[in-house]
Amino acid sequence: MPGDLKVVIFDLDGVLVDSFGVMREAFHRAYREVVGAGEPPFEEYSKHLGRYFPDIMTIMNLPLEMEEPFVRESYRLASRVRLFDGVTDMLEKLSGHGLRFAIATGKSGPRARSLLDGLGVLSRFDHVVGSDEVANPKPAPDIIFRAMDLLGVVEKSEAVMIGDAETDLASARAAGVTAVAALWGESDPGPLLDAQPDASFDSPAAFTTWCLSD
Repeated sequence: MPGDLKVVIFDLDGVLVDSFGVMREAFHRAYREVVGAGEPPFEEYSKHLGRYFPDIMTIMNLPLEMEEPFVRESYRLASRVRLFDGVTDMLEKLSGHGLRFAIATGKSGPRARSLLDGLGVLSRFDHVVGSDEVANPKPAPDIIFRAMDLLGVVEKSEAVMIGDAETDLASARAAGVTAVAALWGESDPGPLLDAQPDASFDSPAAFTTWCLSD
């Protein structure tokens, strides 16, 4: 654990919330609506998670017009999203020891805040920063720097970033903060571990123990 840890910056999807099924359905519906024929390439899409949706569309050479139906369906299906087991306990224990939280997500800020509000946990986070609220989203460090600035972080050693995608780790490294891999979601752990995070954990409880260890 970083010796003077004060804040934890979380990715959202795949770390705090289990939204993979909703993402898959929203992507399929958006693809059918905009592109039409063919199998929606969700497997390829999933390899770019952590990035802002329009950036993924550009990388995959898909129409940017897919964003509107994808976002619409994501809102419509939001009630299916659940917190991962152990997340509530993790937040309670870490906040009980004085740690503060921000979220740095590939989602837009309004959509992320709406989702967290629906789950009843928005108030647990000091700040939620979406990819539409920074000049350059992940893997650039801007979103991490923004979260740190909002939290009043002075030293980079005071913060860790935990995510479930290589993009999250790259963003954390570019910002100079400890890069932690969350392995409890649906992301393939192989590429995450190959990216050599500073630490990796298979449960929120294990991450909590690490944060609170001397």
